[in-house]
Amino acid sequence: MSTSNTFTALQVMQDAPVIPVIVLNDVKHAVPMARALVAGGVRMLEVTLRTPQALACIEAIAREVPEAVVGAGTVRSRADAQAAANAGSRFAVSPGYTSAVGQACRDVGLALLPGVATGGEIMMAQEDGFTELKFFPAMQAGGPAMLKAWSGPFFDVKFCPTGGVSLQNAPEFLSLPNVVCVGGSWLVPADAMAQGDWARITQLALDTKALRK
Repeated sequence: MSTSNTFTALQVMQDAPVIPVIVLNDVKHAVPMARALVAGGVRMLEVTLRTPQALACIEAIAREVPEAVVGAGTVRSRADAQAAANAGSRFAVSPGYTSAVGQACRDVGLALLPGVATGGEIMMAQEDGFTELKFFPAMQAGGPAMLKAWSGPFFDVKFCPTGGVSLQNAPEFLSLPNVVCVGGSWLVPADAMAQGDWARITQLALDTKALRK
């Protein structure tokens, strides 16, 4: 499945204060969940490749919710990147970074938000031309204090902290000049998904607007 609309990693990050990190176990939930998030003003949707249904969910969202921009998370290999692109993903997010994954995403036309947790990983990603990065796992790897420390040597890098980020601590991250957005799973609670409480998911998405600096 191809698309004429391409996005850079920075455009993906700038669209809303939060990129929802979504784990889907049932294809039936994919489309109503995506519509609920879009109704709340969140359209960049990271569906993680952590379940057997993930690719089918990405395909359903890409086909039936054109106002959403669906991406694949947990991209760890060339095969993941190819499968994500084939399913209709328009961006990719990886938990770490390798040059092979970076090149694979370029080859299939996916904007990549690579995961980093150390200065060395940032330098590796920068060597390959990536300057918009996912800081993961954010809280476990040093939280806002680490991002403040990186703002000196890596003044030209922008981050999306993910991992342990919540509605409560998101403002602290978003107040940092080198943070464009955060990634979080709180927009799509498992119980709301199981109950089909799409109105709650829309409200959680609407609540993120108050987080923008």
